[in-house]
Amino acid sequence: MDKLYHSIGEVAAMLGVRPSALRYYEERFPELRPGKNSRGERRYTEHDIELLRRIVDLSRQGSYTLDGVRTQLRGRNRPEASEVAAKTLRQVRAELVEIGRKLASED
Repeated sequence: MDKLYHSIGEVAAMLGVRPSALRYYEERFPELRPGKNSRGERRYTEHDIELLRRIVDLSRQGSYTLDGVRTQLRGRNRPEASEVAAKTLRQVRAELVEIGRKLASED
């Protein structure tokens, strides 16, 4: 079973960066806001980790500046974002159609 929350050290190790880099990205990207526990320690969700993974990948392999990474994350020049949305909508539609069939067969 996967953990719901990961510490800053765990996430840094996963992504191959220092914890200070994660704190830096948190300052620069308002959409990245990991929760904190009662002791003030950051707790990253899978969503946070995926966002960080995209930030790190774009800044390293894509050779983007942080402004460029921000632009990419906002969806400009990212046709795959609409593809992901379309795929999700098709899945939801298929589930709703299946629910409708089950309800119709109960009558």
